[in-house]
Amino acid sequence: MATYITAADVEGVLGAGWEGSGDKDRAVLEANTWLAAKGITASDPVESEIINAGSLIAQLAAQGKLYADSSTGGSVIRKRVKADTVESETQYSAGTTSVPGQLRLATDMLRPFMSGGTGSTFAVRRA
Repeated sequence: MATYITAADVEGVLGAGWEGSGDKDRAVLEANTWLAAKGITASDPVESEIINAGSLIAQLAAQGKLYADSSTGGSVIRKRVKADTVESETQYSAGTTSVPGQLRLATDMLRPFMSGGTGSTFAVRRA
């Protein structure tokens, strides 16, 4: 598997303790797996944009949010608000999951490096 980021890269971007109570090696593994699965193409050395986005992804992985098993919400199919005696109700569609804003930001940062994007295509090899 290609190595886009290392734990040292993430620490350089986010600072010490970025993993919180998570496993930093596992988080970096998940982030590299996610980047490879998205078809990210990079040069050697890896572009700073990929390292920055990969760092955000690793942080999500350390929080257990990248490959999470459970749903945290989804598409709103019905919302009810009542003004008198204050009542609010929101119903979500079944089987959907929300995407964290941090992951959407990282995805947008990586768009030029994704297959079909405007980036260059080079194999990534890091020692």
